[in-house]
Order: sequence, then C-alpha cells, then structure tokens
Amino acid sequence: THTSPSIERSVLLRMGFSSIEAKTLVDKVIDHHLIGKGAGHVVYKLAKLKGMSIREAGLALIEDKYWDEVLEAFGVVKK
Repeated sequence: THTSPSIERSVLLRMGFSSIEAKTLVDKVIDHHLIGKGAGHVVYKLAKLKGMSIREAGLALIEDKYWDEVLEAFGVVKK
C-alpha cells in the first residue's frame, strides 16, 4: 500500500488515459477507499470482469458505472 495519487495518475497515463481522465479516476478510486489496491489494478480488474478493454473500463468508472462490482471483486463491504 505504498502509493500516492501522483504515482497512480502516472500508471493510468501509461495505460493510455489522459491526465484529466487519470485525475478523475484516481479521485474516484480514493473516494471508494481502493487507493491501496492501485488505480490501474482497479481498472484492469473491471476490464477482466466485464470482458472489456482497459479504456472502456476506465471510462465506465469515470461515469460511475460498475463500482459495486469492483468493490465486491476486491472483497470490500459497502458501508
């Protein structure tokens, strides 16, 4: 869990997201208490779960789609 928002934004940039998309994704990952898992890991996990591309998964998360499924996949209980 040794990460930071800037590291996670950097990972997402290398995954093909724009800086604005990366910032939004990292903010949402933080809001869902998953920053310790890594923002890129969150996007990757959703892509694998749904059989979609990395980009499609990231954009869906930006649009607030599939967060419940992501939380469940990481074993996080919603409060």
